[in-house]
Amino acid sequence: MSQVTKDMIIMDVLNLDRGTAPIFMNNGMHCLGCPSSSGESIEDACAIHGIDVDKLVKELNDYLAKKEQD
Repeated sequence: MSQVTKDMIIMDVLNLDRGTAPIFMNNGMHCLGCPSSSGESIEDACAIHGIDVDKLVKELNDYLAKKEQD
């Protein structure tokens, strides 16, 4: 299973599974297409947007784990 970490680049996670986009958006990251997402880590983006990085990473990993089970 692929494991998302807070130091991963947002675009790398999106390329891993496009189904992660709604998770980012539901957590307040609405600018997934902006140039920053191509080079910004999840942790850096969360700091800028005031988002709990651990909560977001857990949601992403829960989604990927559930998808792998299906």
